[in-house]
Amino acid sequence: MKVSDRTNGVEYAIRDIILHARKYESTGGQVIYLNIGDPVKYDFKTPDHIKLALIKAVQDNKNFYTESEGLPELRKAITEKELQKGLSVTEDDVLVTNGVSEGLDMIMASIVDPNSEVLMSGPYYPPYASYVKFYGGKPIEFKLNQDGRPDLEDLISKITPRTRAICIISPNNPTGEVFDRKSLQQLIDVAAEHNLYIITDEIYDKIVFDDQFTGIGKVAKDAPVILLNGFSKSYLMTGWRCGYVCFNSNSTELDELRKNVPKLARVRISTNLPVQMAAVEALRGPQSHIFELVEKLRKRRNYIVKRLNAIEGISCRMPLGAFYVFPKIHLNSCWRDDQHFVLDLLNKTGVLTVHGSGFGKAFGASHFRIVYLPKEDVLEEAMDRLELFMHKSCK
Repeated sequence: MKVSDRTNGVEYAIRDIILHARKYESTGGQVIYLNIGDPVKYDFKTPDHIKLALIKAVQDNKNFYTESEGLPELRKAITEKELQKGLSVTEDDVLVTNGVSEGLDMIMASIVDPNSEVLMSGPYYPPYASYVKFYGGKPIEFKLNQDGRPDLEDLISKITPRTRAICIISPNNPTGEVFDRKSLQQLIDVAAEHNLYIITDEIYDKIVFDDQFTGIGKVAKDAPVILLNGFSKSYLMTGWRCGYVCFNSNSTELDELRKNVPKLARVRISTNLPVQMAAVEALRGPQSHIFELVEKLRKRRNYIVKRLNAIEGISCRMPLGAFYVFPKIHLNSCWRDDQHFVLDLLNKTGVLTVHGSGFGKAFGASHFRIVYLPKEDVLEEAMDRLELFMHKSCK
């Protein structure tokens, strides 16, 4: 029986690599999982007031379909948050989705045609490329400079008549880079000059360590900005799958999307109502857990970067946000490429990371991604194993 050709381009290195971990475990090995960015799997727990709001919603029989665009009260709370960050948005510009991934799928389905192109800063989060390819388009990576800012010359050189959008994630997954105001303004200017959508993922907006986060709304003005965000990371609701899409209300160029994307929301009926009610509480309830989350992560970030940079053959930049590091492997004849390195590390030490080329071959190759969410003792064990692995390799 035939399978559609569209599925051939779908890749998700972060979870695809688990197949190799299962094989390792089947031989009796114990894996240290450093591949998935799920804080709730570690010692970060969903705040009690959010859990209680979910329980109350279920007990109050709020278990029916709600509006396809999202619970009105939640859309209002989202509007309040994004207005505070600088984006011009009304409740009619908000669409609640089953996580950011569904929102991204809806947007790509709405703007990508066969042979169209979508620019994304490299390295990129894999679903961006996979959804573009799924709908017949082509993902194109553009370069970031050493300071983390977009290489405008490289970006502009890759714009063609087929280009539809520029995608960025800030804070970034997998690098932890955070775009500053100047970078965001430059991207807005390029998009405006070439009639391109700007798709911005800000799901890590509250997990920033050293500089204040600047939302793209601060510089958006009337640019066709589509913002993606959600509750998984800062509000520790990963398994609950709740996200949203916002359209810049000042942009008339988004009018057709505002009219058509909700059709996709109606086709899938609605998102989970009890979870949406809990998401309202997440936005309007106590926020103290965020400070504790960031402080824990800051210590773990500092530890793992120090350890990585002390290992011969590896170098690592200090991430400014999120909870990932993206170290560079100074490859030699021991490994064919970064995927070979990651699999060799797994099979010899039980430490599971993700190969950098899974985040784009142009700028992800010769790197690997580590999630530094586990407690310090687990990170210490993983770094000890990595250090010994590097010392023994090619001897």
